Amino acid sequence: MTLSLAIAILMTIAGAATPLLIAALGELVVEKSGVLNLGVEGMMLIGAVSGFAVGYTTGVPALGALAAMLAGALASLIFAVLTLSLMANQVATGLALTIFGTGISALLGAPYVGITTTRLGPIFPSFLAEDPVLRLVFGYSPLVYAGLALTLAVWWFLKRSRAGLILRAVGESDEAAHAIGYPVLKVRYLAVLFGGAMAGLAGCYYSLVLTPMWAERLTAGRGWIAIALVVFASWRPGRVLAGAYLFGAVITLELQSKAAGFSFFAPELLASLPYLATILVLALISAGRHRASSAAPACLGRPFRASA
Repeated sequence: MTLSLAIAILMTIAGAATPLLIAALGELVVEKSGVLNLGVEGMMLIGAVSGFAVGYTTGVPALGALAAMLAGALASLIFAVLTLSLMANQVATGLALTIFGTGISALLGAPYVGITTTRLGPIFPSFLAEDPVLRLVFGYSPLVYAGLALTLAVWWFLKRSRAGLILRAVGESDEAAHAIGYPVLKVRYLAVLFGGAMAGLAGCYYSLVLTPMWAERLTAGRGWIAIALVVFASWRPGRVLAGAYLFGAVITLELQSKAAGFSFFAPELLASLPYLATILVLALISAGRHRASSAAPACLGRPFRASA
């Protein structure tokens, strides 16, 4: 394997891992507050189509990324109102949000199918990417660096900040947090909005960076992988980072095996591994058997009604 090929593979892994990482970090904060939102896939699709539409219309991909975050946050607000204020079932509402996001993104994106737009390119000068080794450091989309920075920021927020400690307290014991005066619903609303914004940002990575174009179901189920990553990582940001790049490596391995004609393992088998793992994790969530031996917040998925 040549140096150039090795660097290209590493950069492809980073590209495949970044949207998983960003979406999973958002979901991690949501679940740390005690809310389970299974609508990540739908919010990613809404963010992808919104980001593409604004980026294509304005010719400014950065505005598309901001629009994707806003659209994802607005979609998550629907979930928040239904589950936090109206106390609807979180699992059912999250699944409905995914179905809604899939449908509305197909409807809004119909005029843009097959159209390409300006890519959200590197932020560093192009001459830094001419050398293969320097390209490994300076040749990425801004969202790749944003994913790494978000990992550090979420870790610091949860471990070192007062607001993060309050959020964790709400997720571990909402009744106790309410009793000492913490605004449980406000904390959860903000967490859900943050998770939606991150899902939207992750979605626009597909339509503004990897492709860059719009097609129905562009995210191809990656939102479910992001949810599974949170569980795999035991609700720890550092492990989410490692897990995202591991999944990115599996996705890249499947692409490289197809390109090289390698047939020891069927490419379809490699492509299915992340989804098989996702199904397993979601089954564990439904059964509730993982909680005794994991770091899951004690109030995860449990509705809260403020007492007088």
